[in-house]
Amino acid sequence: MFKSQWSQFFPPKPTFSPSEIPSQSGKVFIVTGGASGIGLSLVTFLYHKKARVYIAGRSEENVTKAIQQIQSSSSPQSTTTGSLHFLHLDLSDLSKIKSSVQTFLSKESQLHVLFNNAGVSQPPLGSLSKQDHDLQLATNCYGPFLFTKLLLPLLESTASVSPPGSVRVIWSASQVIELSAPQGGLLISEFETPTKDITRNYTNSKTGNYFLSAELSRLQKEKEKPVVSVSLNPGAASTNLFRHTPMLKYLAWPLFHPVEKCATTVLFAGVDDKEIGVEKNGCYVVPWGRVAEFVRKDLVDGGKTVEEGGTGRGKEFWEFCQGIVREYE
Repeated sequence: MFKSQWSQFFPPKPTFSPSEIPSQSGKVFIVTGGASGIGLSLVTFLYHKKARVYIAGRSEENVTKAIQQIQSSSSPQSTTTGSLHFLHLDLSDLSKIKSSVQTFLSKESQLHVLFNNAGVSQPPLGSLSKQDHDLQLATNCYGPFLFTKLLLPLLESTASVSPPGSVRVIWSASQVIELSAPQGGLLISEFETPTKDITRNYTNSKTGNYFLSAELSRLQKEKEKPVVSVSLNPGAASTNLFRHTPMLKYLAWPLFHPVEKCATTVLFAGVDDKEIGVEKNGCYVVPWGRVAEFVRKDLVDGGKTVEEGGTGRGKEFWEFCQGIVREYE
């Protein structure tokens, strides 16, 4: 385990490069939180590969600025660019997510990759969502769960007419899940009654992302052309995610890496067709674009049902989230 964690803190030289990716012309992507940080770099990569990209976020002003920034950085003569679009999405308000999905469905008949990239980290203690859930658990887990579930029929229909393994849902977890998650991965009781420790709640939310990915892959495995679900540690980057913990940028600066490198990890998870496919459904990706060879055993076991020899923690958490969002579907 030490070797695995060390290689995530200080990753080896990348063997994957965005330049290797073929044109994404004709493919549709959604990137939540794509107006800044890792998401912005990810959107930029996709745009230059001719993808049609929806940047999902709360602020149209911020997304518009991001689109202008990306487009202004391109050569006016360039013909190798895609298209960029704003999609209003507030993951902290479950009552508005269905409307965002309906807006998207009114514009597109396919969706090839959903990047659940947006998140919040360690806001002030007591911060709540519109439905009075802990803000980190709501924004990082419940909102993405509902958004994904409502888009799943479109993802499945797209998968049915696409190359096997190319339609995917990407869940941004974190290295903290292997370093700090309790034995077994998570405790449902800490979602029912969130702790007063904002760091623990953040870890729980990221472990939740890992288990949601694992359970989605399990639910898809019987389908002839399944949607592939991938979770990942993008790598540590000094981004707006840490706006509530500014001292961390200084205390942990040796561990931070360029945002573009972290975005490369996410891009690999979404579009690589050499290492990731149907047979790797449910895999975990680490910097800078590698399928992890080792993941903490209790996390792997949690992604399996009891009948499969696991602990069923992923299925349990999926069903818990289902109970949270049911009235908003």
